[in-house]
Amino acid sequence: MFNDRTTPLSLLATRRSGKPRDLVAPGPDAAELETILTIAARTPDHGKLAPWRFVVVAPEQRAKLAEVITTAYRAERPQAGATELASLVQFAEQAPTLVVVLSSPKTESHIPLWEQEMSAGAACMNLLHAAHALGYAGGWLTGWPSYSSAVRDAFGADPERIAGFMFLGTPSRQLDERPRSILENIVTKWNH
Repeated sequence: MFNDRTTPLSLLATRRSGKPRDLVAPGPDAAELETILTIAARTPDHGKLAPWRFVVVAPEQRAKLAEVITTAYRAERPQAGATELASLVQFAEQAPTLVVVLSSPKTESHIPLWEQEMSAGAACMNLLHAAHALGYAGGWLTGWPSYSSAVRDAFGADPERIAGFMFLGTPSRQLDERPRSILENIVTKWNH
């Protein structure tokens, strides 16, 4: 039914997450990344607040990111072993393109914080759809680095939070379809 990528619905129906460790070059070039970010910013946004920001981490900055993440992890968990630290370095260095999306709420606004946070999540999803439309795959990761204030501080400041590390690139292998929810299990009719 949705086996080509020529219609908008086909694009939406065929998007798959790629494991960032399996995403290789090429990643989006500068013009493509600008297109991806422009589309990501076209997200529902009550009050026109833009309660999110995008931080592009260049390939030559990945070692510094790994240092930020491992330093923060060691400060929180001084007993961390080499395997744990190596996995954090790998986290920072995977996939050719990395965009860190920050939920950047405007606390002075009357718009509820929850709506602003959902808008940041929608921006992440739009980013993944745009990357897919250009022929790339993306992986949206959080994990420990997303919840670390010290890692967040490398990108912004409280009350901002990392909504996700968006890794983009070309899949090194065919992306498998994963089991999806059966609609009858997640859709009900309101009976009141």
